[in-house]
Amino acid sequence: MDQKLDTDSLEMRLQALESRLYGERRNKSGKHVKCAEAVTRIQAGLTNTANKRERVKILHKKIEDLMKYLDPQFTDHITLPDAMKLEFILAEEDSLVSEAALLEQVNNLQPLLDSTHIRDVPEHATKLQRLSQIHIKQQDQTEVQSQEVKKLFEEYNKMMFLLSKQFAQWDETLRKMEEAKGIRPVE
Repeated sequence: MDQKLDTDSLEMRLQALESRLYGERRNKSGKHVKCAEAVTRIQAGLTNTANKRERVKILHKKIEDLMKYLDPQFTDHITLPDAMKLEFILAEEDSLVSEAALLEQVNNLQPLLDSTHIRDVPEHATKLQRLSQIHIKQQDQTEVQSQEVKKLFEEYNKMMFLLSKQFAQWDETLRKMEEAKGIRPVE
């Protein structure tokens, strides 16, 4: 069912492309011009032309050779003798062994990567995002609460300072009155 939808979608896109390219033109039989048919016809004509001409066949063979010569590994193959290649491999032996061990370790841990916990990460990521937003909101509220508590402590300290100063003044006044009357303070 899904492939049919894909095929239908692809065919609709191809028809839209053909209508943009050719408009309302028609071929000799009166049908709308089809892009795929035109490309197939051109390909067949080029193939027939290439098969008839000996020089084109030779050119195709030379293109394959040219692609082979342009390959960077081909120049390494020509310039480096096998002994030198062996030396390169032996020089990299330690790193190759360590990489093989790491690959083996990854291979052993593959079941963990395929676990449901790893597959559920996107679902958990949305939950984590929601929780982090709540956490940020709570941090802001905590900051506001901290400022209020700090303010209350400052008010408390001021009040205690003023009360202790007032008590000290009352104590001094009481002491002076007791001295004036000749009463001895109780200690």
